[in-house]
Amino acid sequence: MTDQPQELFTAVDALLAAVDDGGVLPSLDDRVRLREAAGLTQAAVAQALGVRVPSIQAWEAGRAEPKAERLEAYRRLLDGLSRRYPASATPPGSKDTAPPQQHAGTPLAPPTPPAAAAAPPRPAAGRRSQPSKRPDGKQTTPIKDTAAVADPRFANGPLAVVDVDTDGHALAYCVGGLVLDVPAKSIPALADWTLKEARLGAPKLSGPGKDADPLLVLTEAALKRYGLPVTLTDEERLAGRIPEGHKVIKQLVRAEWKLTKRGFGPWARIYRPATGSERACVQMCIPSWNALDSRHWGEAAHLPPAELARVLGTYAARVMTPRGSTAVTGLELMTALHPPTRASEPDADGRRHSEHNPGSLGKNPVDCAPCEAPDGHPLLKDLPRFHTRGPGEKLFEEAYDWARPMTDAECTLRHLVGIDVNMAFAAGANGLVVGLGAPTHVKAPVFDAKLPGSWLVDLSHVNLSRVKAGKDKWADLDASLLPSPFTPKGEQPQGPAWYATPTVAYAVELGYDVTPLEAYVRYDNGRYLDGWYNRLRDAFLATMADLGVHTDLAPADFLAAMDGWRQPDPDLAIVVDAVKATVKGGLGKLRERPRGEGWKPGQPWRALARPTWRPDIRAAVISRTRINLHRKIVKHAAFTGQYPVAVLSDCAVYAANGTSPLDFLPYRDGKPLPGGFKLGINPGLVKHEGTQSLLWGEEVRERFDAPALNLARYIKDGQITDKDSGE
Repeated sequence: MTDQPQELFTAVDALLAAVDDGGVLPSLDDRVRLREAAGLTQAAVAQALGVRVPSIQAWEAGRAEPKAERLEAYRRLLDGLSRRYPASATPPGSKDTAPPQQHAGTPLAPPTPPAAAAAPPRPAAGRRSQPSKRPDGKQTTPIKDTAAVADPRFANGPLAVVDVDTDGHALAYCVGGLVLDVPAKSIPALADWTLKEARLGAPKLSGPGKDADPLLVLTEAALKRYGLPVTLTDEERLAGRIPEGHKVIKQLVRAEWKLTKRGFGPWARIYRPATGSERACVQMCIPSWNALDSRHWGEAAHLPPAELARVLGTYAARVMTPRGSTAVTGLELMTALHPPTRASEPDADGRRHSEHNPGSLGKNPVDCAPCEAPDGHPLLKDLPRFHTRGPGEKLFEEAYDWARPMTDAECTLRHLVGIDVNMAFAAGANGLVVGLGAPTHVKAPVFDAKLPGSWLVDLSHVNLSRVKAGKDKWADLDASLLPSPFTPKGEQPQGPAWYATPTVAYAVELGYDVTPLEAYVRYDNGRYLDGWYNRLRDAFLATMADLGVHTDLAPADFLAAMDGWRQPDPDLAIVVDAVKATVKGGLGKLRERPRGEGWKPGQPWRALARPTWRPDIRAAVISRTRINLHRKIVKHAAFTGQYPVAVLSDCAVYAANGTSPLDFLPYRDGKPLPGGFKLGINPGLVKHEGTQSLLWGEEVRERFDAPALNLARYIKDGQITDKDSGE
């Protein structure tokens, strides 16, 4: 036998040294088994190790390994878990595991008598239900990381769907397939049971914050059991609640429970005044009263109880326990991550007091600047009746709605291809410095791109025919084929107008001087939305990864994965839609308008009393989102000579000879144009929105005699109606 090469021995010695030093981790199956045995979510491990959820997913799937200090910390975690949960031990939730102890006051289901053997067995309280089948025949499986970080107070998860079986027994379907018996016979008793025995809720998201209240979702059968209507009358739907004289509300009053000002509606909050730091509050969600709007939650309201618990539980674990609509929850998430107050350091007597929490919006609302106020705001009550404010009086930062006729050269191509920016408004919030306090009015200020605010400045001199494309480098473009970055309709500004800081900063970036006439700036500022963005980004990416769309896919593989991405698990696709709606709705709530209630122009409305009513923050996010898209359009045009034919919000449509984005995006050796469009699932990257034939586009525009009809609105499925076109 010949001697082995010395390098092989060296390699073996290095491998042995790695084992001795702890550089070799347990197998992939063991990594997942140990985490799940401990009841830890991927999000919890990611937070502890200071990485993102996709990193944990990659480590458990073998696509990547931790490096440096993260390797040592991850190995320490796995070693600790392996001592607590050896491989020979039966993991929790397996068939051989004894059922968990029953909560006091919650009786186990009685044994089924022989005569009733043909009836389907009722899940015993505290047992795990079997994976159920959807109406389309597909079997669902629990999501791995829907459970909250281990907390004995909330052992059964953040929420439960309450239903009634064929025998008339009330059951609470929790996350992870857990089913509990519900002994309560009335809504007051149900609230008591929830707080005393159900062990539902979720830990706070921030140190000074509050734990999430338990959420009960009532099915139609549960509504009947507890004396509530299955649907609301037209009058009740308009009022948003059942009448004060309803028998259930009388029951609550007798039991000394209270309701918030919005009463008992689709999202009800039942509470007793807090004693010390202990809260006594239960939320109730009623899908048949349209609590789960189909525009944001799809078919969630019609799912079986266990499936609905899975969908809402996944959302609760990755975003937060729903507090109302996705818009309300988006706004509540901002506050949960940045509570307005915190406990002070102990005073001379050792007592702590409530004080302002730095980085938050505080607990008191602040007035916006007059230019930031929407029409009808009390700040504008002295304006003449029917006065229309122009750009010089009103900040108008909105998303794009722009289109143009196609050129002769574009008409020789065969297809129109739409690309859409993932989580565009979330990406616009990432790293954005926004005002935290009240504005300061300044005359003839020097523009400061680091200072959030609203600026009155003339940008009509900015010429897109020649823009700065780098240090001492300029690019020549065809400005007639580009939208202006300064107006939502893409029109060139005609004089002084109000703009948010990101818009003015972009004019400077393009190489032009700016001279503001006046401004409302906010010296108290910070990156208030960073935590909000991170939470929603991770929720989006984790759920898309569950659906098979990962962050490390090559462009062609990404496009293939996105083709039919909903099909593997339609229920999880609902969570994705809800996360995206949470982003847009939460930002929209920052400038919530009056909602009836007898409001008249010039009078305050309810939303103005919130510290989170901040139209300036909304404007800054939209401004930055629009500018981010325009920057990519300009980079693409300068490099390829291609221009969009339509832009709508976060979607841009290009004429191309092929049907795929890869037919016009300039990839070289798998790498995209720096600063341009890049395919991928991360927020800010783009996906394929849809493709239609160029002939389709020309026929639609000719049909409605609209050479600049915005085709981006219909590029996804090609469907257009007379109503859509304005006819």
